[in-house]
This record gives sequence, C-alpha cells and structure tokens, in this order.
Amino acid sequence: MKELLLKRKAKFIQYLIATFMFIVDHFMQTIVFALIFGAIEKGDIQYYKKIAIITVLFIIYSPVNFLISRLLRIRYMRDTILDVRKQAFDKIINMPFKQYSQKSKEVYISNLINDVNNFENKFFINLLNFLINIGMFVLSLLILLIFDIKLAVGMLLFSIVLYLLASTFSKKTTKLEKEISDTSEKFTTDISNTFNGLEILKLNNIEDKFLKKSVTSINRLEKKKYLSNVFTHMQRNVIYILAFVVSVVVLIYVGYGLQGDNMDLTKAALLFMLSTSISNYLISAFPNWNQVKASTAIYEKIAKPEESTVRIGMGTKDFKLDDRIEVSDLSFSFDTKPVIKNASFTIEKGRKYLIKGVSGAGKTTLLNLLAMVHDNFEGSITVDGVDYRDISEKSFHEKVAFIYQDVFLFEDTIKNNITLYKDISDEQVDYAVKVSGLKPLLEEKKDGINERLSENGKNLSGGQRQRISIARAIAKNAEILFIDEGTSSLNEELGREIEKTFLSLDSTVIAISHRYYEGISENYDYVIEIKNGIVHSFPARDYFEEVITW
Repeated sequence: MKELLLKRKAKFIQYLIATFMFIVDHFMQTIVFALIFGAIEKGDIQYYKKIAIITVLFIIYSPVNFLISRLLRIRYMRDTILDVRKQAFDKIINMPFKQYSQKSKEVYISNLINDVNNFENKFFINLLNFLINIGMFVLSLLILLIFDIKLAVGMLLFSIVLYLLASTFSKKTTKLEKEISDTSEKFTTDISNTFNGLEILKLNNIEDKFLKKSVTSINRLEKKKYLSNVFTHMQRNVIYILAFVVSVVVLIYVGYGLQGDNMDLTKAALLFMLSTSISNYLISAFPNWNQVKASTAIYEKIAKPEESTVRIGMGTKDFKLDDRIEVSDLSFSFDTKPVIKNASFTIEKGRKYLIKGVSGAGKTTLLNLLAMVHDNFEGSITVDGVDYRDISEKSFHEKVAFIYQDVFLFEDTIKNNITLYKDISDEQVDYAVKVSGLKPLLEEKKDGINERLSENGKNLSGGQRQRISIARAIAKNAEILFIDEGTSSLNEELGREIEKTFLSLDSTVIAISHRYYEGISENYDYVIEIKNGIVHSFPARDYFEEVITW
C-alpha cells in the first residue's frame, strides 16, 4: 500500500496539503465560535462588530478553501484508483494459465468490479477522514497544553483508552470486509451461471428453483454487508458513550473554572469545544482507521501477485520442437481417482495424432497434460530432452495453438481475430486465409478481411468460425496444434472438409475427435487410445482397419 500511495509523491503531498486545509478550516471555525461567546460576554458593540467581520470573512473563506482542497485531492484519488484497477487487471492477465484456471472467471470479474468499487468507495473517504480527525486531535491537544496542561493530560489519557478499545475492533472489521469480498465472488459466480444457462432453465421450466438460489445468494451477501455496517456503527456508539461521559466531566471542569478569575467565557468556550472535539475526532478516527486497514487487505487480495503453487511452465528455457516429445511413465489422478496410468509414448514433429477413447476415459486430460495445463503429474514429459517443468509457459504458448469445439471470436475485424492483434505480415495472413479455406467467406463480405464481426461471431456459421480458428494457428506459424473436438458441432460434410484441413497442415497435430470420417481419419499417422487409464499407440491405418473389421 505504501508503494501505491507514494507512486506520485508530488500529488500525494498535494493530497496532504488539501487535508491540512480541511484541518485549518475546522480549527478556524472553533476559534470563531469561541470569539462570538467572548463578544457576548464583553457586551462591547465595537468588539462585537469586529467579531462579526471576522465571521463574515470566514464564511467567504470556507467554501473557497473547500473547493481548492477538493481539486487538490480528487486528481490524486482518481489516478490512484486507476492504478489499482490496472494492477488488479495486470495481476489476472499476467497470471500463469494453470493458476488462472484454478478459479472461475466470475471470481476475477468480482475482483475487478465489486472489490475495486468497494476499495474506491471506502479507502479514500476513510483515509481522508482519518487524517483530518487525527490532525485536528493533535492540533487541539497542543492548544490545550498551552492553555490548560491538566486538561490536556486528562484528554491524552482518555485518548489512550479509546485507542486500546478501537484496537480490539480492528481484526473483526478486517474479517468482515474480507467476508463481504468472498461472498461477492460467490454471488457473481451464481448469477453468472444462472444467466449463462438461462435458455436451459426456461426450456426445462426450472426458473423458480434458480430464482430461489439467486435470492439466497443475494440475501447472503446483504447479510454480510449488514453485519459489517452494524459492527462499524457499534464501534462508533461505544466510543461515543465514553466521549459523552468525558464531555460532561470537561463541562463541569470548565464551569468550575469560570467561578474563578483565571478563565473568561472565550477561553472556557475554546477549552470545552477543543476537548469535546478531541472526543468526536477520536470517535470517527479509529473506525476510519479500521476501515482503511480492511480496505488495504482488499487491495492486497486483488492487486498483489499471489505465490503460485504451479510448478510446470514456470521454467526459463525456451520451447523448441526439433525432433520429438517423449512421454515416460506418465500418471495423473483427479483427487484420488487415477485417470492416466504409467503412459509412455512419443510425439514426433510434423506427425498427426488422434486421441481416442470412450467418454470419460481421459482424452482431454491427456491433451491438457501435453499442452502444459496440468502440472501435478508423475513421470516425465520432455521436448528433445528438455523437461516440461523447465520450459517457460510464455515461450510454449508462442509456439502452439489451440482449436476447441466452441471458438471464441472478438467483436472486431476478421483480420484482428486471425492475428489476435499481433504484428503479422499480410503475406502470412493471406496464406492463412487460403490454407484455412476462408477465401469464400471474405469474398462474400463487403469489407473482406476487414469485415467486423458481431458479438462472439454470431453472424458466422459454425464452419466459418472454425476456419477462423484454423487461420489463427496458421498465421501464428504454430509448431503444435491442439484440437479438442474441433468438428463435433459441424455437419458431416463440413466436418470432413475441416478435418482435411487439419491433416494438410505442416504443424504437428494432436487432436481429439469422437467422429470417424472414412477415407480421412486414416490419414492420421497414429491413434493414441485410452482404455481404463492405459494408453496405447497404434498406426492409424492399422487401428481403423481393425476397428472397422471388428
């Protein structure tokens, strides 16, 4: 947090100056009231006129002071909140994929929206009020020391008691704010799941069930907010009761002083207002500080990089496939359930591999292991002798491409969806368009390759969307192409054409497909079959001849 606040030292100093201007304004207000009481006591019309002029000048000064203070503060607050949003986004965008995939995307959305907004709404307002209250407390105490040392010592002892009391509330406040943040994540996830599956809910007439679930999530979140608000106000009320008792004691003390000759009404009013103000400042300051600490904990959660438990992909060596990938004694389990058992096989550069197996056999798991998604496996995976765990994830992703059943497309031009905003030559893009079979699509579009797509490419057919994903891989010049059911959502004819395109590429292809295209599927070099966790590798033609014959 210190680094965040001091990132712009000049503006932070301006922020402190603006805060001090508030303190001066409050203090001058106290002095004006004390002078008015003194004028009433004296009964001198000329003195009263002087005080009236001072009061008018203060009334003019106060809004000007507020405006200048506000302008000095708001620029710093705006820039700092922008930094928090950037840091929160950078943390997510630069997170290793395996670490990112450990949570749902709704959790990250909640961090970027709910938590950042929570920080914005609570941190600076509480920091400002804390600085003002503490500043006024210190200044008031110093003035008390000048005018009445006994009263100053008494107020200092009272302040220590309030500090110890407020410290007992600190951990609970931080805990409640964290619970609000965690509950917001769960709420965002539940609501997102409901809207993502709204079509299924309506088709199956189960809207009421999910409505109740959503209402439960809302109630859970609002209950956490309610508890936090109640606890914050409870802090203030406890401190307020103590402050009221002290104010009564001070009033008696000042009243007693007025009976003698060493205190006039101006001094008495000033001492009383300063003493009661000290109580009021502390009533607000300590809950403000607890909220600042709670907001700091939220900031640490959303903006500070987490210590990664991911082992694979954190290496420093570049990924380069010159010859082969060797898989030796590979085993992988979900919880305690074995999925892959002691698998050993080879992936040769430029060859085409088809992963087969019944539903739930572990096809996607094996693909993800080869794609550096999972890291908690036993055995080894090496690329030309280099262990996967020693390879940089960034370097790996620069050399591979992925094609899934559901293709995500940006609401942008076809070209940007192919290049993914990278600086790729027009010749390479044209080649990708030609090989992927996108030429007919571009010819029918008014703006050709610069045609803008609607949200997630809704104005394209399934085959056209898939061809764009193939063009991405070709334009990227990927060494390995990972395909997970790339044709399952397409009709037979279109699926055959797309499968042909996969097999015509120069890249190493590792694909999952439950479909068999006669005369095409045999063109894979090898079939990797998973059965009961055991992995076997067969020449594709031998495999399909045996399956068809059987």
